[in-house]
Amino acid sequence: MFRLLNIAFLISLMAGSGSARTQTVAAHAVRPTPPARDPNSPGYVTARELPDGANAPANADGNFILGPTHNSAPEMSPLQSVPQGAVFEFTMNSADSKIYLGIEREENTFGTPDPTDPAKLIVANSHPAAYSRRVTVYVPKQYVPGTVAPFIVGADGPDRELFTALDNLIAQRRLPVMIAISISNGGGDAQGSERGLEYDTMSGRYAEFVEQEVLPRVEEQYHVKLTRDPEGRATMGGSSGGSCALIMAWYHPELYHRVLTYSGTYVNQQWPYDARTPHGAWEFHEHLIPESAAKPLRIWMEVGDRDLLNPNVMHDDMHDWVVANENMAKVLAARGYHYQFVFVRNAGHTDHAVKRQTLPEALEYVWQGYPILGAKN
Repeated sequence: MFRLLNIAFLISLMAGSGSARTQTVAAHAVRPTPPARDPNSPGYVTARELPDGANAPANADGNFILGPTHNSAPEMSPLQSVPQGAVFEFTMNSADSKIYLGIEREENTFGTPDPTDPAKLIVANSHPAAYSRRVTVYVPKQYVPGTVAPFIVGADGPDRELFTALDNLIAQRRLPVMIAISISNGGGDAQGSERGLEYDTMSGRYAEFVEQEVLPRVEEQYHVKLTRDPEGRATMGGSSGGSCALIMAWYHPELYHRVLTYSGTYVNQQWPYDARTPHGAWEFHEHLIPESAAKPLRIWMEVGDRDLLNPNVMHDDMHDWVVANENMAKVLAARGYHYQFVFVRNAGHTDHAVKRQTLPEALEYVWQGYPILGAKN
């Protein structure tokens, strides 16, 4: 069935020229529309179905099914009565980095599957290239200069809706007074791109980039002190930015304990190939989590019923975002993690309406157990 769902995509590839089929795939090739998956399908985790429009409780672990109506949470809109945090921005250039020198894949190209292994992609059209990225920093009005603050690092910034949610949730004493660092990627997407290299590589490299090259500039330029306590540090992101959020905490649990992901790319997307993790982030639920001692992580995850299904030329059975996230919930439960997984009806990949519905609850869940000054017990 998995392969039948992709016939339309194969036909679109065959329609191109012979050289295009053997060397590259047009980035704009027609993709099949992902089918709506049933959260009660055989092999999926058992989950609690919630009333339409309801969110999962912020203090409950486990699996939940959200209904098809996605109304924006009131905390996602600015409120006149709430103190507004300050938002700053600076630029980082590849020439100034010792960790990411910059690459890009040629425009309108992708890659070809390795004929000896469908789980490997040959990308011959990626080359060094300069980049610049924005780093957007949110400092809440309640932050006291000179004090040490918890913080959250987000991918694919700037995420101004996150800043609005923090304004409201901090004012309501539902979250600690925290700083947010929203980092844009280095450009492109998927294998052979700078974004793919940063977000899909299974190593501690991106967390080290943030620690060594981003956070010191934030502290120096905006006169804030960021906690070194991993309990006071969170990561978040969507799609490959989501898998990156977990990668940061997995490879550096001494730096991060809290993770929030939308449509996490827990699939075989890593490039260059690494024999230690040959299936990229699919390894999380295939080997890494089930075969490792539990790490001190708290994880919130979301996937949509129409999330991505094999959107590229690899037919390795490791490119179904719904199955990947279902598998993640299964292995996290088996290893005793504190996690919450929401399967959302009527939702696509990193669905904006779903984020506006769920982000406040997701943030509250991720920050469970962290002290909130002035909050009622």
